[in-house]
Amino acid sequence: MEALGFKLRQEAVLQTLTADVLKSSEIEGEDLNKVQVHSSVARHLGMDIGALKPADRHVEGIVEMTLDATRNYDRPLNEERLFAWHAALFPTGRSGMKTIRVGTWRDDSTGPMQVVSGPVGKECVHYEAPAAGRLSQEMSAFFDWFNRSPETDEVLKSAIAHLWFVTIHPFDDGNGRIARAITDMLLARSEKSPQRFYSMSEQIRRERNAYYGILEQTQKGTMDATQWLIWFLTCMGRAIENAQSILATVLAKARFWERTQGVSLNERQTMVLNRLLEGFEGKLTTSKYAKLARCSQDTALRDILSLVEQGILARSPAGGRSTSYALAEIGNP
Repeated sequence: MEALGFKLRQEAVLQTLTADVLKSSEIEGEDLNKVQVHSSVARHLGMDIGALKPADRHVEGIVEMTLDATRNYDRPLNEERLFAWHAALFPTGRSGMKTIRVGTWRDDSTGPMQVVSGPVGKECVHYEAPAAGRLSQEMSAFFDWFNRSPETDEVLKSAIAHLWFVTIHPFDDGNGRIARAITDMLLARSEKSPQRFYSMSEQIRRERNAYYGILEQTQKGTMDATQWLIWFLTCMGRAIENAQSILATVLAKARFWERTQGVSLNERQTMVLNRLLEGFEGKLTTSKYAKLARCSQDTALRDILSLVEQGILARSPAGGRSTSYALAEIGNP
């Protein structure tokens, strides 16, 4: 990554942080709008990626928490900071249809905090967290340990912090997402860099069943966290290996734009081509182009035909209303 230069490193960071935000939410069963997340991260990083799509308050909050954790990794973690993160995650004070306590510890007014699954009447309790009355004491001990000069390797500390935080489960909701932000914060601290080139959240999402399994096994066992640490480290290794796919995408985009230097493109064309390079789902049609570029169908067709004439887009064999377009294979300059 050091050899790529600033611009490509920034592009890789943008892709990694976008994946981090999306996948951390997916682990909890929440699907965010990818374009909104991508635009929000780019805006906060000060990157120009063309037309930015406005993000709703919920997306903005998750992005702000993630960036605060990784960019300000050297700042202390305390109650005020965690409360701010929690409030950013739930700007409306609701989690789905349910009203929750925001920016403060849970109070167990509706019963003990439990992690459950299964249909109503046949719930399976995977874990029951410490009583709310213990939270101030438990979190005080956690903060003291977290902010202390490292007595062990920072990567191991990130794994321990993750397990410790989700075991305390101090909030009504959002504990998993905040635990993963804390993990990223300590990993950034271990690397002494805010730049992220691999995503633990993306890898945990791939291995979600194993993740929940090892958490339950550890939380219901003794105080020995060895098996959790082993799983975390091997998961991190796979996250680093899989980061190569993000790097490949970034390099492919860079090569594409190098090969199209000197081609006259308008802002709409540039924006749509970037979307295609980032893994546009489905086939590009005139109507999809018009929607992406926020233009008329006639304008979309003119833009597309111009790109076809210049050898940048290729028309599919199917004609008429089924006509679609894809990136053409552009030869080396």
